[in-house]
Amino acid sequence: MNTTRRALIGRAAGLGAAAALPGALLAQTSTPTKAARRFDPEPGDWRTFEVTTRIDLPATTSATRVWVPLPSVQTPWQQTLGHTFSSNGQARLASAGAQGVRMVAAEFAPGAAQPFVEVTSRVRTQSRDESQARRRAAEDSATLREALKPTRLLPTDGIVRGTAVKATRGARGDEAKTRAIYDWVVANAYREPKVRGCGEGDIKTMLETGNLGGKCADLNALFVGLCRSVGLPARDVYGIRLAPSAFGYRELGGNPTSLKGAQHCRAEVYLQARGWTAMDPADVAKVMRQETPEWIKQAGNPIVKRGNEGLLGGGEGNGGPTTPRTTCSCRARKRASWAFSCTRWPRTPMGASTATPRTISGTRSRRGRSLHDYR
Repeated sequence: MNTTRRALIGRAAGLGAAAALPGALLAQTSTPTKAARRFDPEPGDWRTFEVTTRIDLPATTSATRVWVPLPSVQTPWQQTLGHTFSSNGQARLASAGAQGVRMVAAEFAPGAAQPFVEVTSRVRTQSRDESQARRRAAEDSATLREALKPTRLLPTDGIVRGTAVKATRGARGDEAKTRAIYDWVVANAYREPKVRGCGEGDIKTMLETGNLGGKCADLNALFVGLCRSVGLPARDVYGIRLAPSAFGYRELGGNPTSLKGAQHCRAEVYLQARGWTAMDPADVAKVMRQETPEWIKQAGNPIVKRGNEGLLGGGEGNGGPTTPRTTCSCRARKRASWAFSCTRWPRTPMGASTATPRTISGTRSRRGRSLHDYR
């Protein structure tokens, strides 16, 4: 683990985890005794991926629209190298929202025969840690204001702010407050495998009901909302895990035979001394719940500990974020078929290679309604 991450982890040690785990969790204290694992992502060689999404629709008597998001993050740890798309309908590049989410929008007339749209994006990624953020230029004020705004699912007043104020009591400075909120989410929220997709991210309802179980779009949204409510700019970033974890965590990597279920929501917080910094308490919860047959209840467990430390300010470059809160969406009355494939090139300092790439793929079939169905 590098010294800058140690500094972030060490600062405010003991803060933020004051609230105990729910009683039902505390009642089960046995944990696996396997050896500790390493999780220490560092910037290094670029990994290049070519991701293809194909959507096939049955013929319908009504008009059909499909939106496929494009990787649009340009950062020191991810760069988009280009896109291509094809369709037998009317397809075009589009953008939407204050954040300028980029996508391919396709429209099909009623009765169109075998309508389809296929989108291929080429991206390169590398692992990141919070020391890298320190070398980045300061963010513009408009972006930071956007990352402080409340939304319908992420309010920043009432029970959300009250919870954040309690979690950060005694913390001084943005790094200490961030660590306190991160620890609070890890200590109080938990992975609930039965939640559909990646979750809804309705943090007010979670806090009001006391049901803090969910998936990544719930738990990391909770982190983001708590941060915003005490003045810490934060945002969630959605993407797809494209390759296995290099650190041996089954639950922190993509399935090499299928991209089904590979969608993931991460979080970022803006720290004055470091810039946008990766945070992923939801992945800590996922390791605790699903990495072993037995539910691990304590973040200090040897299997969890290094992941808990590494996901505070770091992230592995085995996937590609797209844009905040987006994924494939379709408006159609009949069942649509999604096909995903990913071609991976070997690691390279410059993101290009003449070696033989490896292709992984998966399929999904579902009636198209809203983007929440596919997270």
